[in-house]
Amino acid sequence: MSQIDIPSPVTDEADSHDESCQDDHSHSSAGEDCPDTPNFAEPIPLQQTDMGILRLQEPDGLKILVAPAAYKGCLQPDTAADCISAGILSVVPDARIRKLPLIDGGEGFTRGVVAATGGSIHQVVVPGPLNEPVHAFFGMIGHSNMQTSPIERKTAIIEMSAAAGLSLVPVERRNPCMTTTYGVGSLVLAAMEAGAQRIIIGCGDSATCDGGAGMLQALGVVLLDQEGRSLPIAQGGESILRLHRVDTTGLDTRIADGSVQIEAAVNWKNVLTGPKGQARIYSEQKGATPAQIELLSSAMDALAFAAAGRLQSTPETVGQIPGSGASGGMGTALLLMGGRLRARCDVMDEFLPPLDTLFETADSFDLVITAEGGLDYQTPRGKMPAEVARRASSRNIPVVAIAGTIGNGAADNLSVGIKAYACMLQGPSTLAEAMVPARARQLLEESAASVMRTVLVGMQMAETQSTRAVKNKHEMDVTGLGVVRYL
Repeated sequence: MSQIDIPSPVTDEADSHDESCQDDHSHSSAGEDCPDTPNFAEPIPLQQTDMGILRLQEPDGLKILVAPAAYKGCLQPDTAADCISAGILSVVPDARIRKLPLIDGGEGFTRGVVAATGGSIHQVVVPGPLNEPVHAFFGMIGHSNMQTSPIERKTAIIEMSAAAGLSLVPVERRNPCMTTTYGVGSLVLAAMEAGAQRIIIGCGDSATCDGGAGMLQALGVVLLDQEGRSLPIAQGGESILRLHRVDTTGLDTRIADGSVQIEAAVNWKNVLTGPKGQARIYSEQKGATPAQIELLSSAMDALAFAAAGRLQSTPETVGQIPGSGASGGMGTALLLMGGRLRARCDVMDEFLPPLDTLFETADSFDLVITAEGGLDYQTPRGKMPAEVARRASSRNIPVVAIAGTIGNGAADNLSVGIKAYACMLQGPSTLAEAMVPARARQLLEESAASVMRTVLVGMQMAETQSTRAVKNKHEMDVTGLGVVRYL
């Protein structure tokens, strides 16, 4: 087995700055249907009014970046970008829009990288999170616009959510004590059979909290209790409460001998155990009750204990490895099979243009509109809209977010650069009704139009105030009372 690469643990100092997320930069995928990127190198021509106010000349219009993440289980990022753009243009027909659908390892990761590299999608049926067959897929990257080595031409892209994602589980059946990642292991096997020598797994949007146990079992790893008995296969997070030892001798030889390299794109802030361990932070949104959250937290403690011996570390250290809690603890399982955890920016830089380059100059854009399914206290902790906002705000570019729902702590996003946010729901509706794709597209387009009308009102008010200020200066100068002459 190849040497195990263990990232440094998250320190107390790093943990105290959750909102910084400096290592987890956002990236974007233009997608196959996006128009050619407009050239923003030249500044928009300006004219001066008789009162000294600079105003955009027609027909250039506002430069707007539309950068939405996915609305999980409803709209993919590229579809969301199309809806928002349509809403903008219905109000500001001359707007100059650049669409950048955001991907982060969750839903849309595979198709985004495949589209960016001219690769291919491969369909396969695997066990889903409920251990029932689902139609999943993986991608093989191409090499368009890339300087690829031979091994990179045999790189597979897997988003774990294709086999174990929350969108695959009906709301009434969500129970992270029972859902499994076994299908993710099946996707890895399928990718290797297709000739992949390197497999990159995107971690995000999972329905699971099994610590990657199902994936390990699918790849030949045996999980043992204290009496040396094998744990049941693909039985979810509750089953690993009894985990005591991990036996990797049966791990698929292609992975064990390093013939196939395994990497994962993870949110660097997700850790396995402790007060901010993944079970306590994320299992509720996967359907866990308060009692189940405690049970799953104990299960993650058991995984950390069992993994410590294999990783030649301590349970406390294993539990705080950056990314170890990704996708319900699957990050730890990837380490156990010799995989490498990487911050998402490191992975995306290989295939997609870094988001940072979009804001190289202060006049890159006049406005940024980002979006995601749920805006709440978790958004600043490495999620894509907050990363967009941080970069835009560093150039004093205003950012507005459109969310499917506004949750607890949504105001925390004001501190990372999101200046305003809006909910796309416009009246009484159940979540199921709002998530019907056709309805969601309509709601998002209408919300974007409403946001733009509000933006225009703000611009008009600002212009009126500026005009009054200039006029007052001029009148004061004429009367000899001013201290600054207006030319």
